[in-house]
Amino acid sequence: MRDSERIDFKNRLKLICKSLIEQRMDASKLAMQHAQEAANNEEKSSAGDKYETARAMSQLQKDMHSKQLAEIIKELAVLYTIDVNKICEEGEPGAFVECLRVSFFIVAGLGKQIVDGQVIYFLSPKAPLARALYNKKTGDHFMFNQIETKIVNLY
Repeated sequence: MRDSERIDFKNRLKLICKSLIEQRMDASKLAMQHAQEAANNEEKSSAGDKYETARAMSQLQKDMHSKQLAEIIKELAVLYTIDVNKICEEGEPGAFVECLRVSFFIVAGLGKQIVDGQVIYFLSPKAPLARALYNKKTGDHFMFNQIETKIVNLY
């Protein structure tokens, strides 16, 4: 694979990340909206405590989803700062790390994804595994799921 093809591939992966993060953002916004609607639709009954408890629970759910949304927005902001238009010589944010059975893309914490039939773990640059890959080069070894894994290609 030529360098231009590698950069195109990393850009495509970054777009997949952006799309997945935006889907999570939309889901979080929708959950916040549903929690607010549930609170607004709670009817006052003769059992005032029940009404107040239901409203409080809805507010707690809305607050939880609001915090999740804030984290998702931060993750998207970090994604935008990562340059994937260069060939990395070692593990760093924006690097694609290819191993025999699995690959890693250090841009955003989205976990295991299947892209073109290939298992790729999308890692947050702050994740312990991503940090373990920092400064590693093609041919280096590291531990993944208690198995020694060799880097066969890194860009």
